[in-house]
Amino acid sequence: MSDATELKKHVKQLQNAGTNEERVAILKVLKKDFQVNEALLRESKAGLAVGKLRVHESKDVSDLAKEIVKKWKNEVDKAKSASGSKTSINGKPAVRKQSASVTPAATPTSNGKPEVRNSKVDGVKISVTGDNTRDRCAELIYDGLACDSGAPSDLITSRAIAVEKAVFAQFGDTNPEYKGKIRSLFVNLKDKANPSLRESIVSGELSPEKFSRMSNEEMMTEERRSADQKIKEENLFKSLGAGEQEAETEGFQCGRCKQASSPSTYPHRRD
Repeated sequence: MSDATELKKHVKQLQNAGTNEERVAILKVLKKDFQVNEALLRESKAGLAVGKLRVHESKDVSDLAKEIVKKWKNEVDKAKSASGSKTSINGKPAVRKQSASVTPAATPTSNGKPEVRNSKVDGVKISVTGDNTRDRCAELIYDGLACDSGAPSDLITSRAIAVEKAVFAQFGDTNPEYKGKIRSLFVNLKDKANPSLRESIVSGELSPEKFSRMSNEEMMTEERRSADQKIKEENLFKSLGAGEQEAETEGFQCGRCKQASSPSTYPHRRD
């Protein structure tokens, strides 16, 4: 199996690829030539790099990325079943756990639908603060971060704990404002159309402290912000148009129907 250095080289090439043809070529190499374990994926960050491409605009790229994610997950899961342990053996990393940077959300269930990853599915129980409310809120953040992530559970757990800690630092108590902020962060994290927000936190690109202070608008995708701005502009236009009321007067008689009280949109002039 190729070592982490070789895999890192391909990951860098993938990130710097300028065309979809280059991305497809590199992904094919990753699919064919690499058999992974969690330690390798963690060190190379290959799972994160490939996972981001699952929502790529090119169908060829996104489909191939999904295939690799599924393949790598199966390899990690098989190793986990074979080892039956989360500890290292003879000093070597055990290939187990979740699909370290491979997305367990892609695992099909009995009804054929993908299983969404969360703390319950991953077997994660957070108990670090001594406060049940805070620990449950940290698990809620975990659910938001993990839903389609391929990162190992301990990495996501550390990010979730850090986010909860940052929110608690803002309010100093598990008051309604604290709970409201946690809910707001969770809702935005769970947005299927915003995978980059989840990825940026898990990868460390966006710090938990900064994320904890972001507004709903700041957490939106650029497309969502543009759509909301368009709606605001349309509503403003409609409100301005609604100000042009038709004037109605009983002193006006229609030249055609000879009826009074007809609406008039003509400006009134004094002769």
